[in-house]
Amino acid sequence: MGVCVYCLGLRNRAERARDKNSNLADPLNFLEYCHSIGAGGIQIPLGTRDSEYTSRLRREAETHGMFIEGIASPPHDQAGVERFDAEVRTAKAVGAEVIRTVIIPGRRYERFDSTEEFQQFVKRGVRSLELAEPVVAKHGIRLAVENHKDQRIPERLGVLKRISSEYVGACVDTGNSFSLLEDPIEVVEALAPWAFSVHLKDQAVQEYEDGFLFADIPLGDGFLDLAKMVEILRRAKPAVQFTLEMITRDPLRVPCLTEKYWATFADVPGRDLARTLRTVRASAFEGPPPLVSHLPMDQQAVQEEVNIKQCLAYAREELNL
Repeated sequence: MGVCVYCLGLRNRAERARDKNSNLADPLNFLEYCHSIGAGGIQIPLGTRDSEYTSRLRREAETHGMFIEGIASPPHDQAGVERFDAEVRTAKAVGAEVIRTVIIPGRRYERFDSTEEFQQFVKRGVRSLELAEPVVAKHGIRLAVENHKDQRIPERLGVLKRISSEYVGACVDTGNSFSLLEDPIEVVEALAPWAFSVHLKDQAVQEYEDGFLFADIPLGDGFLDLAKMVEILRRAKPAVQFTLEMITRDPLRVPCLTEKYWATFADVPGRDLARTLRTVRASAFEGPPPLVSHLPMDQQAVQEEVNIKQCLAYAREELNL
């Protein structure tokens, strides 16, 4: 299993606080670190690199037997196509076969105040994919669009079908869509035929007055049926790569009992809310929320690494990843 760079934000910040020249988010540094903790690959923004850098990164990955997936923003307009093309060429040069992306900014229930505003950004996102598709098709690299707390599954499938390209598919995040009141297994089943990449994560939940707390926790400690999800994805796409995305942080708040939350969800049936809250109550973690923000930065970084190593061990021992 690979590791997404977002898993190590705390460590990167802690190291840069000690040494401003340190940069774990540099792909070569990140590859070496992930190899040292037993990861099978990396997912990271690659940017635009010269041939010397890309050759070295590819050589190091091949030596370690690790895969590389890129992260890039699609072009928002014609002016951004050249930038995107350069990033795709870099990804191709280092041996990446997949680039993960998102098309709508922020968490839907936090970012948008009306359906009209949300739909404007959906249109922009679709336009971005329309601009990106000829570029990834030209280079023979696949663009994986993450379900990023933005669109519910019928909406996302509508976008993918509209683009209708063998080079545009899904980065299947196993946890995100629960915050949009969707059933996690149904989400994986729906997106599996489109899967180019997987963000594997587990989640813990607990009620609070406006909805529920939603926390990334080590694999196997949450309520998601990860073994079933892995089985579904492997059956649909045997060659798909799995990448850990566990972000060590305080739980997010999903305020699904507030008016603001529902500003863009006019068509979501009440039964989805009821099912979600039943799951939260049945699966709630005991005791106080798993907070880390009160710890000194160095201790947060230590906890982050402990979490990642625990996830990698679980993936090897229980999920055969």
